[in-house]
Amino acid sequence: MPDNGAVLVTGGVGAIGAQTAKALADLGRAVVVTSHRRADVPSFLAGRVTVEPLDTTDAAAFLALGNRHRITDLVHLAGSIPADDPVAFFRNDLAGLLNALDAARTWGVRRFAVASSIGNYIGRPEIPWHEELAIPATDVPMAIIALNKAVEPLTTHSLQGTGIQPILLRIGSVWGPLMDPESPFNQMPPYISAVLRGETPKPLYADDGGDSCYAADAGRAIALLTVAEDLPHTIYNVSSGRPVYNHELVEAVRALRPDAQLDLLPGRADGPGEDPYLDITRLTNDTGFTPQYDPAKAVADYVAWRADNAR
Repeated sequence: MPDNGAVLVTGGVGAIGAQTAKALADLGRAVVVTSHRRADVPSFLAGRVTVEPLDTTDAAAFLALGNRHRITDLVHLAGSIPADDPVAFFRNDLAGLLNALDAARTWGVRRFAVASSIGNYIGRPEIPWHEELAIPATDVPMAIIALNKAVEPLTTHSLQGTGIQPILLRIGSVWGPLMDPESPFNQMPPYISAVLRGETPKPLYADDGGDSCYAADAGRAIALLTVAEDLPHTIYNVSSGRPVYNHELVEAVRALRPDAQLDLLPGRADGPGEDPYLDITRLTNDTGFTPQYDPAKAVADYVAWRADNAR
């Protein structure tokens, strides 16, 4: 396993970044994580990583990290949530990406992994979605997916001829510790949060579902891609490789909170069909990754975490 220096994880105290940093440390790598708006460090990272405050839009501050650390791999997961001004969102996150790419080129890192999204596949009728599918030219539902579609060619073109291997991480629907408990992007935390408050969550259709991956699994997958000695591909789906259905979520919560009122509606909200999810055959074949968290284990771990943590 390559071990010539530290792995830099931008956004390394966020939900996916922190789990990536933990998995890298578990694999024996030195890890530097950056933090911008979030000052607290998750307990599972305390004493295991070096934390650097960084606004990724500050090019000079980004490059200065290389004066303090010998960084040999870079995982760029830092990003923001779109608000009312899409131009401000694009300006912020594209500046962060370009500064990360500039730093990677200046430092001559071995591998540059960057967050992309399951949303890139929207418009493909085939299920499951796999990396060989051409990305469709179609309207996308939100600015963050538009950005992710741009991230991939910007990264590969920026690194052409540098000897740096780009890894485009098409990350699925990830949830878990540190995620906004009322996140509009994933139903798992809000549903469980309602139960933990003693409320009755909105009834779910039993057979609705789709792509779902617990954050610890996503972080471990990204870590394995980062440290792998050889990777034959540039694009990798990162998820659990299977759909998760609402009845599985409800059954897992009910096992922990048997007195909770959890209602399930029969069938699917929109009638027969199949919800999209990511195929991870390539990830498994090239790294040996297999998920460790089924729905029951994921829910149990998250509920245990929330007993001592607000998010």
